[in-house]
Amino acid sequence: MTIPTNSGPDSAPSSSSPGVTFGLDTFGDTTVDQHGARVHHAQVIRDVVEQAVLADRVGVDAFGVGEHHRPDFAVSTPDVVLAGIATRTERITLGSAVTVLSSDDPIRVFQRFSTIDALSNGRAEVVLGRGSFTESFPLFGLDLQQYEQLFSEKLDLFAALLPEEPVTWSGELRPPLVDQRVYPETEGGLRAWIAVGGSPESVVRAARYRMPLMLAVIGGPAGRFAPFADLYREANAQLAGTGSTGGPAPRLPIAVHSPGFVAETDQEAAALAMPHWLVNRNHIGRERGWGDAVEADFHREVRSGAMYAGSPETVAQKIAATVRTLGLDRFDLKYASGPTPHEDLMNSIDLYGRKVIPRVRELLDEARYEPGVPQTVSRG
Repeated sequence: MTIPTNSGPDSAPSSSSPGVTFGLDTFGDTTVDQHGARVHHAQVIRDVVEQAVLADRVGVDAFGVGEHHRPDFAVSTPDVVLAGIATRTERITLGSAVTVLSSDDPIRVFQRFSTIDALSNGRAEVVLGRGSFTESFPLFGLDLQQYEQLFSEKLDLFAALLPEEPVTWSGELRPPLVDQRVYPETEGGLRAWIAVGGSPESVVRAARYRMPLMLAVIGGPAGRFAPFADLYREANAQLAGTGSTGGPAPRLPIAVHSPGFVAETDQEAAALAMPHWLVNRNHIGRERGWGDAVEADFHREVRSGAMYAGSPETVAQKIAATVRTLGLDRFDLKYASGPTPHEDLMNSIDLYGRKVIPRVRELLDEARYEPGVPQTVSRG
């Protein structure tokens, strides 16, 4: 497949239409080349930049880069990678997937992303979470016994920074702030999401801080997350109060992040993605005491779980069903799972932007879908 190399009015479908938006996420998984040889972390990072540039060209709405501190992922500082991407792209929203706030400094996180916002002319966002790995805690000298307190307190401070006014704040884990301003300021505000893996308490916390919700659906059917989406909407209705004009506060969006891979056919997608998915799944599984997954597990996740792999039509149909089931405003495909070669990832990105996204929009229009309003599809 030929990858587009030119930009211009005819190089990408429009992404300016209102409604559901569509993103791509990567953790910078350490890849192999077409001969199976491991690619150096430095090259993987350069490849992530090229993947973002392509996503921008083919009409993807958002691009997220995750944070890890282990050998199977190349990106430990997503904000630095995003700053590089900001100077190579024109329209795509740039964010993290996720920023591990528990082991970072909230003020420095805000400063780094407000800098990305400047470099990108207002296209930055940050997704805050605890992450599913804990390597950053010993790396930065933090006590895992304070896992919950670290996230809770740092999130509270970060939320206090978002209005970009003088901050007076105190907590138990760092000295207080008194009438302190943080720079650089953004030109239009910084959007911050909270990433949640399935805890009702975390869902309500996102609503309490008036932050959009990013649900990480990485296994099983998306419908089982419907109670969390419903809870978030209910909590917002109760906690939102009134907006600046005196009426009801604006509705906050809900997004889903799930793994997937797009190829020309279902068979090709399975052949290219499954071996690398198994490497990733079983490497992590052995660390956590899970039994090894087999090919049947991959096919089950494709058929009825959280893996959005297949032809453009197959992936589009599944994404549309998830959007309608959960009442989503955004869907992000984590397009790399395991050491999939860069060339295959580029093909997947190209198909996602040129074929999957326009087809999902067609399906949602046919269903007369309204963002934020679930439609009964499969909530089991």
